[in-house]
Amino acid sequence: MRVVIIDDDQAMLTVMKRRLARIEGIEVAASLRQVPDALDYFRNHTADLVFIDIEIAGDNGLQLARELRERHQELDIVFVTSHREYALDAFDAYPLDYMVKPISAPRLSETVERAKRKRQEQPGAGGDANEPKRLVVQGLGSLTVSDRQGNVVKWISSKSKELFAFLLLNHGKTVSRSLIIEHVFPDMPLNNSKTYLHTAVYQLRKALSSQGLREMVVSNHNQYRLELASVEVDFIDFEHKVAALGAIHESSLEDALTLEQQHAGELFGELSYVWAIPEQERLGYLYDHFAKRLIRMLMDGQQVEAALPIARKLVRRQELDEEANLLLMQVLGEMKDWKALQTHYERFRDLLQRELGIKPSFELAELLPFYNE
Repeated sequence: MRVVIIDDDQAMLTVMKRRLARIEGIEVAASLRQVPDALDYFRNHTADLVFIDIEIAGDNGLQLARELRERHQELDIVFVTSHREYALDAFDAYPLDYMVKPISAPRLSETVERAKRKRQEQPGAGGDANEPKRLVVQGLGSLTVSDRQGNVVKWISSKSKELFAFLLLNHGKTVSRSLIIEHVFPDMPLNNSKTYLHTAVYQLRKALSSQGLREMVVSNHNQYRLELASVEVDFIDFEHKVAALGAIHESSLEDALTLEQQHAGELFGELSYVWAIPEQERLGYLYDHFAKRLIRMLMDGQQVEAALPIARKLVRRQELDEEANLLLMQVLGEMKDWKALQTHYERFRDLLQRELGIKPSFELAELLPFYNE
């Protein structure tokens, strides 16, 4: 089966090509980073299955999919994205599947096998109806809860959503009513806060009932917890995998790239939960340390194009971090992008002066003449 990948993220292309190449019967016919290149390719070639990123270097992957659908009726389309909110818009292109990054090897294999079964006109492509219900929680960069088919939990109130987040952050451990009230309802009189807590619990259970998981919220003698046996939580999974990965070597580089893509942003995104700040900082430090190791490994392996978006992401997170800025400048230097290197140095120098009243270190300043030699 001929497969085409369209994604402007070089690291994602690398991971997808490697994983698809391991699946029997799959030929990666092309990997493309621009919409015009994809349109040109399909004017002269055919494929059986195409993976399309919904956002491709400023272009619209949904529109590309619609055009490909008009020209190639038999082409199976799989959308790949970091954004669950595109799900409804995506389905007017009749895709085979909709996958949220990061994509695990088993999930990818499952989709490919589904495409194979469809082409062989075998039943069962929709999955096992007896498979237990599971929720997928995206807590990095946002707070979104959905099932595996992309059906999103609709929150009834902001406090029921915050209660879910608070219980989630306790990793399935029991939390007392008094502790919940202290953090989630801090400005309310005690009697009122108890009533609001009971209401929030009711609303949370009702919201989860749409996924058949009402009993996920467990309460007993003024103690509450979330039953996480049926839940996949991205930030919990991220931390476990970073710990399991240990040192990054050539053999584990693919797994490290996939893991880096899983970190979509700050814990709970722009939600202003004061009680979550310590955990936000801890997970942020964990990611920063991991990303710096990964960038150095990619540079050692002469994979600077894959290192560049990670270095830029790191600097966006920690714009005053000199080590992060140094890594980005080293990547730009290895790519011989002198203009970008000079521009970034000047921007960072001005930022340090404006915010902290200091100058960049000698090591950072030395990069400019070093790379221009």
